[in-house]
Amino acid sequence: MTNDLRYPIGKIKPPEKIDAAIRSKWIDDIAVTPALLRAAVHGLTDPQLDTPYREDGWTVRQVVHHVPDSHIHGYIRFRWALTEDSPFIKSYDVDAWADLADATSASVELSLSILDAVHARWIALCRTLKERDFARNVVLPKKGPWSIDRMLMIYAWHGHHHTAHITSLRQRMGW
Repeated sequence: MTNDLRYPIGKIKPPEKIDAAIRSKWIDDIAVTPALLRAAVHGLTDPQLDTPYREDGWTVRQVVHHVPDSHIHGYIRFRWALTEDSPFIKSYDVDAWADLADATSASVELSLSILDAVHARWIALCRTLKERDFARNVVLPKKGPWSIDRMLMIYAWHGHHHTAHITSLRQRMGW
């Protein structure tokens, strides 16, 4: 944990070497994200869901809607990497998406349900991958190639990162 409200679990730290045990942990981290996020928002009222997790930050509601938005992209990126040779993929403006009406006002249950389903499929896919599959990649604008290994690491961290935004806010607010 850090004192930086933007990074309550710290910034992502790539390991020096990625092996099957590390991948398995990352897959497990992705698998538990829906339950952890659901637990983080359990019992929150609408005014609490509409509270920013930090000054100039997204509301809890926006964070909850952002996670499946992002993880749907992650799941699709895995599928592209596995079925095409280094496909170029489109990025999206996460802040603009977070400002859309559904992200600022819809029930968080909608996104929690999406996250449950996407993660179930994603984990089923991840658990079938062979060693060689983890080197396959997509190419992101301005970021270059991202291997499945790299994406696995990022999305494993990402779910915990945003869940910690909510749990740390709850702790600070005494909710």
